[in-house]
Amino acid sequence: MASPTRPPIAPPIGTLVPTVTPLPAALQPSGEQIVVLYVIIAFAVVIFGFWNVPGVRNCINPLKLFTIGWHELCHIAAAILSGGRILKITIDPHVGGATIVEGGRPGLILSSGYIGSTLLGALFTLAGWDTLVAKVMSFVLAIGLVMPLVLVRDKLTILLTAVYEALLIAFWFVDHGGALRWYCLFIGVMNILFVIWDVADDRFFHKTNDSDATQFALLFPTTRAHHWAAFWIIFQLGVLAAFAVLGIMVFKLSDEEMKAQAGEISSTTSLCLYEMGIPASFLPT
Repeated sequence: MASPTRPPIAPPIGTLVPTVTPLPAALQPSGEQIVVLYVIIAFAVVIFGFWNVPGVRNCINPLKLFTIGWHELCHIAAAILSGGRILKITIDPHVGGATIVEGGRPGLILSSGYIGSTLLGALFTLAGWDTLVAKVMSFVLAIGLVMPLVLVRDKLTILLTAVYEALLIAFWFVDHGGALRWYCLFIGVMNILFVIWDVADDRFFHKTNDSDATQFALLFPTTRAHHWAAFWIIFQLGVLAAFAVLGIMVFKLSDEEMKAQAGEISSTTSLCLYEMGIPASFLPT
């Protein structure tokens, strides 16, 4: 009997189904948390439009002043801490902000603006995941909206500031503070992506005060302004992603659970205010 000249054909192998490793439970967003992620993207688009479209951009002047004012405050703090002297400060919703400094450490002073905006924006972004965090951050916003008015004399901006303050107070009591989450999240996105609005002002409106990306190019001539802009945009997007993951991991309460928590806090606050002698008709319900 002749020996086979070739090896036997192997039996057919079943179709291999790739296995997908599920995310750890802590990283799996709930339905409410997925909504927050979509809202962050929507807010970024809306803010870009409001920041840059002529006419419409006046509607958010107070919020822009808050964002620009904090950015410049970070420059000021870094300048003072590094031994510099403040010569001039400009905070304007149309021409941007500027801090003229003598002495100090230029690299540190210049970096502090985008870093400070990013960190404050990150904290406000966390407010989008939890009502209690939003109520805490609302006090920062309430003070921050008023402070830039020291340097502002525009009547429309002053009127709009009063409107935004009134909304902030009203949102405290609408749906047990649920609306306050979206207000603070809007502010968070505006601050944490400040470099995009700053560079857009440079690109589309050629504002009087250059963006920090342009200033970095002047300070370090070997690197162009658009490279600095790309670096800081990647940095801010990275921080936004990191704090989004942190929000998903830490704040697991559903909308109903957050309302119940906020209701308990409101009841405790009302009891304390009542014991201080404030009439019941003035207390939150």
